[in-house]
Amino acid sequence: MSFLEKLKSEILIADGAMGTLLYSYGTDSCFEELNLSHPDEITKIHQAYIEAGSDIIQTNTYAANYLKLQRYGLEDSVKEINSAAVRIAKEVAQKDVYVLGTMGGNRGVNPKALSLEEIKRSFREQLYCLLLEDVDGILLETFYDLEEIETVLTIARKETALPIIAQVSVQEPGVMQNQTAINDAFAKLEGLGADVVGLNCRIGPHHMIKSLEEVQIPSKAFLSAFPNASLPTYTDGKFHYEGDADYFKSSAKAFQEQGVRLLGGCCGTTPAHIRAFAEELKGATPVTEKIIKQKKQSSTKIVQTAVRNEVPLQTIVKERASVIVELDPPRKLNTEKFFQGAKELKAAGIDAITLADNSLASPRIENSALAYLTKTKVGMRPLVHITCRDRNIIGLQSHLMGLHTLGLHDVLAVTGDPARVGDFPGASSVYDVSSFELIQMIKQFNDGLSSSGKDLGQKGAFSVAAAFNPNVRSLEKAVERMEKKIQYGADYFITQPIYSEEKLIEVYQATKHLDTPIYIGLMPLTSSRNAEFLHNEVPGIKISQNIRDTMASLANNPVEAAREGVAITKDLINAATELFNGIYLITPFLRYELTVELARYTNESSNRISRRKQNVKSITQ
Repeated sequence: MSFLEKLKSEILIADGAMGTLLYSYGTDSCFEELNLSHPDEITKIHQAYIEAGSDIIQTNTYAANYLKLQRYGLEDSVKEINSAAVRIAKEVAQKDVYVLGTMGGNRGVNPKALSLEEIKRSFREQLYCLLLEDVDGILLETFYDLEEIETVLTIARKETALPIIAQVSVQEPGVMQNQTAINDAFAKLEGLGADVVGLNCRIGPHHMIKSLEEVQIPSKAFLSAFPNASLPTYTDGKFHYEGDADYFKSSAKAFQEQGVRLLGGCCGTTPAHIRAFAEELKGATPVTEKIIKQKKQSSTKIVQTAVRNEVPLQTIVKERASVIVELDPPRKLNTEKFFQGAKELKAAGIDAITLADNSLASPRIENSALAYLTKTKVGMRPLVHITCRDRNIIGLQSHLMGLHTLGLHDVLAVTGDPARVGDFPGASSVYDVSSFELIQMIKQFNDGLSSSGKDLGQKGAFSVAAAFNPNVRSLEKAVERMEKKIQYGADYFITQPIYSEEKLIEVYQATKHLDTPIYIGLMPLTSSRNAEFLHNEVPGIKISQNIRDTMASLANNPVEAAREGVAITKDLINAATELFNGIYLITPFLRYELTVELARYTNESSNRISRRKQNVKSITQ
């Protein structure tokens, strides 16, 4: 009799965590490789779960796919590892103990980290390996991304008639990260052919039961639940879980009442937890009807924040010429020069001061602190850069909430220079998300939702700039990235510095089909050494040989070199204001007097061009 037949009249008990036990034994590398090197350890764990009362055991293959094994250089051992895992489990399984081939999700908190094509290839390879070894069913578990599990479930259902269990994981109780309610997600999975649908990992019994209270009992499929033992604790460099077996025993009846027919454990669970479930539910009658608990509406009404009074920069630059200036936060604690520069730039008539986020991976005064003081004390509009390098998703979300609270709504989303180029080359670069996903995250805030899909209680009001680097071999590909950023929600663009009129014309021709405004980056050179450093060592900046030769001729005259740098920039301003409404001036080394002069010149140039165009229009009429 298949375990699906048994589920019609029984509650079956699955096993618990494999990795947790291996980790407790001192193994913290590739757990799946132990199928080959230490099969006896895997055998002992299977035996322990069966002795505890498991009707179903899983193969030790959660991460035994190409994408995950390649982290350990084991991508060519997919078949050997999966085949060994099934053989070990089947040798241990007694009569009426079923063996499921386990396959874990690949996308986690970053849904777009892997393409569906990569996932499909990796999934098919592992699936065929498991099917060749004659497992009793397939378990798809720990899928945070609904698109991913829908994709692989469709493949699995076409390839086999074996029972398939499809389990998703949630960051917030009752809802997936794309805001799909668990009840709706289960209905979709049932419609795609899943025989059992359920939850596993991430949350313990309390929140898993709470999530299931909003779930209907499927008409064709069965419900499953594999909770974590508890939230993990990190002590002395190791993770561990503190949830005890008695707590699991006390929650078993609640799972039964929610219609669960297959009950097991995930992270932190041990044979003791599974024994607790088995002792409480062996021989129990499954529930076929239950009252669905309606999800409570948020007590906080989501409304558009009313604290933003400024016209968005993308609107300003569409309607008239606009100048913004980057003034880097200082490397040292003295801020006097920075705020003096901010005051003089305000007097020069610019629209905003932009503040980089530890540019070139070197620590500076935190830019949102300076941005708030720039806004409140100087009365100047700040544009805050946010990199993906220094904060994980938790930090990014907290940072965005802080910016919103401070009334700082203009932001630039950038990837950020890797840590190895800066003052601390041994520091970690986080990159939980790319600039694309960061843009998307910020825009989701404007819908009143966090990155995990949680109701924020109020809509954000962020205006999001994105970076555009035209100094690349293929401008066409760079424009394609722009178009992709627009799809993710970018409101306007700020470019890397440009140092030739030819490049300005090339950029105009390549982007004139876009309705999204562009601020052209211009940065005055201060010396020949400055020019050579930017050209040769700073990613994304290229300077023509002619300009470098000119600056080299003034290598021994720093005053004239700076004047020449300003003169070159003025010529570029003249060309840029003929083609674009937005100019982005970058202040070198906090020498704000240079950008003050250039900001005034930009406004004059823009006015001249505007008057000329108006005169031409009058004549033609």
